[in-house]
Amino acid sequence: MTELTPSFRDLALLRAVAAGRVHITTNREPDLFVDGVACCDQIGAGSLVRAGFLEPSAPAVPGTRVPARLTALGARVLHEGLAA
Repeated sequence: MTELTPSFRDLALLRAVAAGRVHITTNREPDLFVDGVACCDQIGAGSLVRAGFLEPSAPAVPGTRVPARLTALGARVLHEGLAA
């Protein structure tokens, strides 16, 4: 993913987060689970988190899963990506 052009996969993950279908682990290197299944794009998922597009919805014990939520930046990227 580049800063200006999110990939179709990035946008799909952001749409899934917006729909409430994604959980995130609170590990040092987060993992995403979509509809209960581990996301196979660990590099892309980690990039979205490090870029500040999504985050855990609540603090949790390391290693546990919590719902993921879009940040304001992630919502803007999703909106702009869908408009393109």
